[in-house]
Amino acid sequence: MVLAAATVCEDKKGEDTKILELDPMDSGFTDFFLITSGINEKQTQAIAEGIELELKRKFATYPNSVEGRKLGEWILMDYVDFVVQIFLKDRREYYDIERLRKSARHLDVAELKAALTERTLAVRKKAPVKAAAVKKKSARGAVAKDTAVKKAVKSAARKTPKKAAAPGKK
Repeated sequence: MVLAAATVCEDKKGEDTKILELDPMDSGFTDFFLITSGINEKQTQAIAEGIELELKRKFATYPNSVEGRKLGEWILMDYVDFVVQIFLKDRREYYDIERLRKSARHLDVAELKAALTERTLAVRKKAPVKAAAVKKKSARGAVAKDTAVKKAVKSAARKTPKKAAAPGKK
């Protein structure tokens, strides 16, 4: 979701987009800060709206809270696992959030994409082995089940006695 939000920032021409991976010991309330800047209030509002729509569409999720959208000077969107902060340039310089989070690891969008790609490839390398084993087992099980059903039907047909004629009729 962080990557999708960062992509929207780039698409909407957000400037100096940064992702801070927060230290769990330092900050227990969220994992990432996504920080970007806009030239004017209309742009910051458009970035916020774009992020909200994209995450709603892709992940069916909404922010827990949104602050500052009406003014557009500093918009904060809380998605629990990450927080988006969209500033006007001068407000961002004044508050300097990056400086306040010294223990955070600074990532840019390219680094985050590379890390996610690496994790995805690692998971995919492990997954086919498991999936192939499951397919083999299920195929064997299906054949065994099919054979067992056929045998049961045949033996039931052999064991079923023929109907005896009703008494008094021959």
